[in-house]
Amino acid sequence: MQYLGIDWGTRKAAWCAIDEPGDIVEGAIPADEDGLAKLVHRLGPDVRDCVEMMSGAVWVRDRLAACGWEIQIAEPRKVKALAPLACKTDRVDARVLAELVRRDLVPDVWVPSLSERELRERLRRRTHLVRLRTSATNRAFGLLTQWGLRVSLTTLRKPDAFALLIDRGVPAVWLQSIKTLLSVIDDLDRQIAPIERELRPLAHADEQVRLLMTIPGVAELLGLTLLAEIGDVSRFPTARRLVGYSGLAPTIKQSGQSSRTGPISKAGPSTLRWAAIEAAQGAWRPTNPWHRLYAETKQRHGKASPAKAAVARKVLIASWHVLARNEPFKRSASSATTNVPASSSIRLAD
Repeated sequence: MQYLGIDWGTRKAAWCAIDEPGDIVEGAIPADEDGLAKLVHRLGPDVRDCVEMMSGAVWVRDRLAACGWEIQIAEPRKVKALAPLACKTDRVDARVLAELVRRDLVPDVWVPSLSERELRERLRRRTHLVRLRTSATNRAFGLLTQWGLRVSLTTLRKPDAFALLIDRGVPAVWLQSIKTLLSVIDDLDRQIAPIERELRPLAHADEQVRLLMTIPGVAELLGLTLLAEIGDVSRFPTARRLVGYSGLAPTIKQSGQSSRTGPISKAGPSTLRWAAIEAAQGAWRPTNPWHRLYAETKQRHGKASPAKAAVARKVLIASWHVLARNEPFKRSASSATTNVPASSSIRLAD
């Protein structure tokens, strides 16, 4: 049996193999299918392998598993915690991974199925296009503010909009930039619309998504995104674990008697954080169950971002309870205001 660690890169991959007596053989291969074939030919079938989670790790796992290898995908942060290094190179990383395989200490990463990854990719495609549309819209508004104007996107799309801008003294160069941005926004709208038409029926047909939609701020596509990014909720023993996985938990630095709370860690999936924060956008409304938390946090910090993050953590806690218990969301008695469903459910607002 040989224990193999691979540090996969964009152009090449460093590898290190350790046999039962502890002898080491290492090298580098091209980071492609031919490189993997050469490595399999050299080491033979009796191999236990490990590769860190990164772009392409699942493809590497599937290719090597098809050759009969036993392969694991490791969580990079946990690998760093298990084996902190003063010297970090591709060669050293490969040797560390091989040693973790040999000692049976690989911190495994949960990998969703192909169908689940396909759904994630469709949702992330839409999210990416929506962000591009928002960026183009914000730039158009920014160009107008240079000339003292505040004009909505609806107004800019009217036939006489540019005549109005010319009358207000906006020069031709700025007008052309705004026309280009409006064209980009229209094109993005055309690409986003069919994706949403495809995804909405999936959301309404899924019982778990319908449960997530009972959480304030969560509509069908946001609920589908949360479910796709969370995956199997049973892999999180507590709601706190889900919050930590999302990267929305604040960093904490302690030394002796002092303790300081820093910004959120941002260590988990960015799409999951985005979805939770999007659901928190409406917390400024007094009818929202987390309005008081939002208002107090915003007042304490003097800005909205920490308040949205605090509410986003509540959204994820609610999501965990909804999915784990298979019950709809219900406001707590202290925060309930209007239109509270009478069905038996769970209390999550506080």
